[in-house]
Amino acid sequence: MAVARTVWGYIERRDHRVMRRMNRWRAPRWVRFWMILATRMGDGWLWYGLGIMLLLDGGAQRFAAVGAAGSAGIIGIFVFKGLKKLSQRPRPCQIEPHCWSKVLPPDRFSFPSGHTMTAFSIALVVSYFYPVLEGPLFFLAISIAVSRIVLGMHFLSDVLAGMVLGVVLGCASITTFASFGLI
Repeated sequence: MAVARTVWGYIERRDHRVMRRMNRWRAPRWVRFWMILATRMGDGWLWYGLGIMLLLDGGAQRFAAVGAAGSAGIIGIFVFKGLKKLSQRPRPCQIEPHCWSKVLPPDRFSFPSGHTMTAFSIALVVSYFYPVLEGPLFFLAISIAVSRIVLGMHFLSDVLAGMVLGVVLGCASITTFASFGLI
């Protein structure tokens, strides 16, 4: 137990150091625009739009792609809501004010980043079916993840956990759909 407390203390000190740097950084206007745009694209509407576009013009694999991505996204919602309720970790913006970001958080708790988890799970699944979209989707997922830190919505460890959980959910969704012969 002492080791876990020591490791968690180390992670939390690093998280708070990054938080203070981000909260005081007066980013150039283009970075501010990019971060706010990225975080808003991760709010969900982009994923719904992508699903509709794939259903309309995604070829023979469109149903499997949208089903697997949608499954990963929906299960991810339950996972991150459950983990947030368990951890009850306050958000950086609740601990220290940000110098320029006034984005309101979607809920009270920080760990893990649901935006990041969803972005990585959907990027992984959709790029599995449509490899040509891999670059843009992962650029978007990374942008969303970075925006959550820069805007003071999450700590670095929240976003890293969201990335890992998103990749696990994406892989699990692809594996499950393949094991049922849906891919």
